Amino acid sequence: MIKRKAKKKVPEINASSMADISFLLLAFFLMTTTMDVDTGIARRLPPPVPPTEKPPDIKERNILNVMISKNDRILINNRLADVYMLKDQAKEFLSNPYNSPDLPEKRWDTIPALGGLFEVSKGVISLKNDRGTSYEMYITVQDELTKAVNELRDELSRRKFGVAFSSLKNDEDIEAIRKAIPISISEAEPEEYK
Repeated sequence: MIKRKAKKKVPEINASSMADISFLLLAFFLMTTTMDVDTGIARRLPPPVPPTEKPPDIKERNILNVMISKNDRILINNRLADVYMLKDQAKEFLSNPYNSPDLPEKRWDTIPALGGLFEVSKGVISLKNDRGTSYEMYITVQDELTKAVNELRDELSRRKFGVAFSSLKNDEDIEAIRKAIPISISEAEPEEYK
């Protein structure tokens, strides 16, 4: 009779600590890694004017000139201004609440959802920037102008429908507010300013 030797048991490696280390490494890399997110301006550009068509004449009082210099300084109608004053000035310009002769004219437009005839501003914000303007300042100016339009739309929406513009569900109401307060921002090619 041949005796067989019993197989030696190979000791197991405790892998639970390896799983813990792997998890910690994964968590470390997730927390320390930055992922760039594309940012941009969500705005639809108007179609180009056909070459045979003459651009409309706009009265000087209907234009708010905003210029950003290469040093990221803001000029509003050729006056030095702070970027955070821009929103309030743009709101006052676009709404012309007291029908001032220095601010834009208004035209009557038929908007049934707002009760028939409604005064719409003829104001246009002309935005120009220098080729040396920083991207951050350009986006900040765009944000301030967008905030001005959004706040005007919210105020009108609350007055007419009792809710903020972003809370409107009815497409007809949304279109009425957009028609009453259009985004009237004209952008020129960047230039070299002195």
